[in-house]
Amino acid sequence: MSDSDQTRAVTVRAGASRQLVIEQAKLAPALPHELTVRVTAISLNRGEVKRALTIANDGWRPGWDFAGIVEESPKLGGGPPPGSRVVGVREQGAWAERIRVSPQAVAVLPGAVTDAQAATLPVAGLTALYALRKGGLLLGRKVLVDGASGGVGHLAVQLARASGALVYGHVRQDASRAVIAESCNGGVIVGPTLESARPSGPYHLILDSVGGATLASALTMLERTGACVTFGVSEAPSVTFESGAFFRAGGVSLHGLILFDEIVRVEPATLGLSILADLVARKVLTPRIEIEAPWTQISEIAQQLIDRKYPGKAVLHVA
Repeated sequence: MSDSDQTRAVTVRAGASRQLVIEQAKLAPALPHELTVRVTAISLNRGEVKRALTIANDGWRPGWDFAGIVEESPKLGGGPPPGSRVVGVREQGAWAERIRVSPQAVAVLPGAVTDAQAATLPVAGLTALYALRKGGLLLGRKVLVDGASGGVGHLAVQLARASGALVYGHVRQDASRAVIAESCNGGVIVGPTLESARPSGPYHLILDSVGGATLASALTMLERTGACVTFGVSEAPSVTFESGAFFRAGGVSLHGLILFDEIVRVEPATLGLSILADLVARKVLTPRIEIEAPWTQISEIAQQLIDRKYPGKAVLHVA
């Protein structure tokens, strides 16, 4: 392979157990509308890591979030010029030294935003942003975020407060309180289940990343015309809830959010990423980076994420 069509990429190797390894790989030819980006930083999300370590086929190349530098503009023109620092998202394969990507999937970074900060934003930040938008105008409204110290949650509480909401964050351990306390102007609710949040309700908007019994509780804590947005099933994949209590609230709704569907149907990622990067530059939004390490440590750090060894985001720098 010539230098122009090769890269190194994180790849799943399935043997006795699935492993994440960095291997030499072929870089597919750029389509006429695609940029070439040299990746400088990536971040890990639970969904992609769980798939990689449990069900992915041998040879699959994971990776959603990346920050990097544009090497080549699209042949058709447009997009950020070479040398631009960008943040972006792909459905797979972003954990590599060089990638091809649509200009609609990247945003140019302000100088005040580091590569590490940027790499945390695509999946977690866009999920938080799109989920909060399902609640419409949030000024003065009660918003409850479960799993509030997690990758999406810690960004969601900050974005909700910046939108003028009265923000409540639910965590299961008191040790997580300090992570989100500043953003939760309504209060941090600590308890083994979401039922601990019921006395502070009802809520205009509830963001659920847990599923199971947590989602069942959330569906009966909504005020009239309130909404619950669910985008995760870390507790359980099925839900039994009191349907009468749900619909009698009046005009309430349940939204299932899949990020890549939102990007295709509702708004290209470039717009949301630009908003998020600007908020970071203005210090309205502060990603919590728990781990920074070389990408050669990806196998170890990915397993730590699955084992819940850290609550915030892990960023790996691509040498």
